Amino acid sequence: MNAKHHPEIGAHLRQAREEQGLTLEMLAEKSGVTLNMLGQIENEAVNPTLATVWKITRALGVELDALLKGGTQPLRRFAITHSDDVPQLATSEDGPSIRVLSPLDMAEALEIYMLDFEPGAVLDSEPHAPGTEEYLTVLSGTITVHVGGRKAHLHPGDFVIYNCDLHHTISNPAGEPAQLHMVVRFPERSWS
Repeated sequence: MNAKHHPEIGAHLRQAREEQGLTLEMLAEKSGVTLNMLGQIENEAVNPTLATVWKITRALGVELDALLKGGTQPLRRFAITHSDDVPQLATSEDGPSIRVLSPLDMAEALEIYMLDFEPGAVLDSEPHAPGTEEYLTVLSGTITVHVGGRKAHLHPGDFVIYNCDLHHTISNPAGEPAQLHMVVRFPERSWS
């Protein structure tokens, strides 16, 4: 499907790009659309497909519909993952049950998990990319976190932030199950 029925799409794309201080080269790198194609679109010399325009609007972070109408409204997200659709990661036999709450397109940017630890369960993790952080909130039970030479025993309602670019371990030393909520935030350079 082509987007040509919007005769000013090139001008709208140029406006959105310039408002963000982006050159055509920068937008080509962010969007995966060639520099030549972007130039032709902005000059109304080609009839771009809707898929191509969609790639460009995603790179600009603007709503497709708004851009086609001449606006540069920021991209607004409203995505639901129902509990039946939440993927579960396999861990070792003595590891926790890990449910991935965040959408796949957020991987290596911001990842959100729910972890269930049976008594004695351990999540042993190798270092992540430099600058990566984990945010843990204990919902029930007791857990122990080891990061580098530091150690903390956490209880329901406790919250911890740590750099996880070191070897780190989360374990349940207690005799009752534990549940925690984890957010992993990667350095911004890996978000693009």
